[in-house]
Amino acid sequence: MITHISPLGSMDLLSQLEVDMLKRTASSDLYRLFRNCSLAVLNSGIQTYSSKELLERFQDFDINVLRRERGLKLELVNPPEEAFVDGRIIRSLQANLFAVLRDIPFVNGKIVSAGRHQHLNLANASHITNLVFSILRNARALHVGEAPNMIVCWGGHSINENEYRYARAVGNQLGLRELNVCTGCGPGAMEAPMKGAAVGHAQQHYKEGRFIGMTEPSIIAAEPPNGLVNELIIMPDIEKRLEAFVRIGHGIIIFPGGVGTAEEFLYLLGIMMDPENADQVLPLVLTGPEESADYFCVLDEFIVSTLGAQARRYYSIIIDDAAEVARRMKKAIPEVQENRRRCDTYGFNWSLRIAH
Repeated sequence: MITHISPLGSMDLLSQLEVDMLKRTASSDLYRLFRNCSLAVLNSGIQTYSSKELLERFQDFDINVLRRERGLKLELVNPPEEAFVDGRIIRSLQANLFAVLRDIPFVNGKIVSAGRHQHLNLANASHITNLVFSILRNARALHVGEAPNMIVCWGGHSINENEYRYARAVGNQLGLRELNVCTGCGPGAMEAPMKGAAVGHAQQHYKEGRFIGMTEPSIIAAEPPNGLVNELIIMPDIEKRLEAFVRIGHGIIIFPGGVGTAEEFLYLLGIMMDPENADQVLPLVLTGPEESADYFCVLDEFIVSTLGAQARRYYSIIIDDAAEVARRMKKAIPEVQENRRRCDTYGFNWSLRIAH
């Protein structure tokens, strides 16, 4: 099966020089990465934690960038049948497929060009932040003038049924308060809040629902985007992905997880405890069902024993109360908005100091 896909989203208007650059980059050493991430997108919603399994199943899949007078098209060779309905690609997958093209070949080409002309130094914290901003802006993820309402949710990709149900309940409460959700885009605690928020938005007739999936190339094949993601963003690596989370978010919720979730929590705590960030307003809540209380208790004890009791002022722990978590986030939004109005922008937190 061979099919041609037209752009949908941020790659729908390119110059011929940009298309030529994309064709060169997509057929370079980056091709395998571009191909594998595209395959992951076309398998959005499947439950697999093995990139090897996914790649072996679709060994004959191929993708090519074709130049057209009005821009470009993607040629898909032997794509997954599940990505199509009556011969037409599912629109969310179409948009996310071009997000892969935008964030891997296109962004990489821009990085190489900027580095060649000495405009970009990836050892410089300011340059890294500007790169993160450029990627998010290029993805049209930064909405000028839009009031703060983006809640970042972190947590494990492999959680039990009760934890999933609770994370979905929290998402529903966020949706009922017309708050949007940004997660790591995969399954588990990344999918559940989105699923709940989608229902909450529908109940409130809220039409501006945003479900941002923030991932990076090394994990997207093992964790294909869940079916709720309507804005896929692939950051170059884990460090820039984490920075994107904290600069785009107006509040952060952490659900139960593993070592990765604890690392994300420590990363954020390190930022918030920096004296230069003393005036920052970024509500942080750790939450889970009753059975997860021990997880957060151990995490809290570890923080106190290593960083001191003063670290507790930067986060709250709420157990088995989804509505209270959402209320806490919603209540903090006016303070976040006032803080950003005084010294920053709503969509991207420039003033937050992040040491690299």
